[in-house]
Amino acid sequence: MTPKYKRILLKLSGEALAGDQRFGLNEDVVSRVVDQLVVVHEMGVQIGLVIGGGNFWRGRQGTNMDRTTADHMGMLATVMNSLAMMDAIEKKGIPTRVQTALIMTSVAEPYILRKALHHFEKGRIVIMACGTGNPYCSTDTAAAQRACEIDADVLLMAKNVDGIYDSDPAVNPAAKKYEHLTFGDIINKGLKAMDATAATMCMENDVPVLAFGLGEKDSIVRAVCGEKIGTLISKE
Repeated sequence: MTPKYKRILLKLSGEALAGDQRFGLNEDVVSRVVDQLVVVHEMGVQIGLVIGGGNFWRGRQGTNMDRTTADHMGMLATVMNSLAMMDAIEKKGIPTRVQTALIMTSVAEPYILRKALHHFEKGRIVIMACGTGNPYCSTDTAAAQRACEIDADVLLMAKNVDGIYDSDPAVNPAAKKYEHLTFGDIINKGLKAMDATAATMCMENDVPVLAFGLGEKDSIVRAVCGEKIGTLISKE
C-alpha cells in the first residue's frame, strides 16, 4: 500500500472511541484504531491526532453550568482520551507525545508548534489535546487550526457515520450521502458534519477534509492511501 499523504491530522470523535457502550473508552475500538495507526506510521506518514472528549463530557449536559466552565471540563476530557491513546500506541512500540493547549506539565508537554514539528521529524506521533485552549471553540475548530499550523496534507475526520448526509441517516433511512462537497456547501447548507469556523479555516488555507466512518474496516489506512471512502470536502 502506498500512502497518498505524507503528513495527516486525524480528528477522532470521543463518542466513536466509546463504541456501543457510549461512555468512556471501548478497548476494542481503541485497539483497532491503534493497529491502523501502526500501519500508517510504518508507511512513513507523519501523524498528528486531535481527539474529542464527548465520551466523558459533552457541552453543559443539560445543566445551567457556565459555558466557559463546561468547555474547560471538555478540554480536560480530551486529555484523558489523549493519555489513553498515547499509552495504547506506545505499547505498540511507537514513541508518542501528548501536547496540551492548557498548561499541565505534570502529565504532558505544552503545545508548541516547532516542538510538534520536531517530533514528526523524529518519527513520533503527536496528540494535541485541550482543543484550542479557548472556550466557545469546538474540537473541530481545534483540528482545523492544528492541521493548518502543521501544514497537514489533509484533515481526516473519523466519525460514527460513514460520511456526510443531507439529513441524519439514523432518523431518515432515505438520507442521501454526499461523495464530495465544497467548504461553501458546508457553510451555506448548514451541514453539521463540521462547524462553520473549522470549514472556513480549512477553505482559507486550502486543507482538504475527508469525513469517514471510524467503524468501517481499515478505514483510516484506506483514507490515507486515497481510497474513495466517506465524503471529501475541498475548495472546489
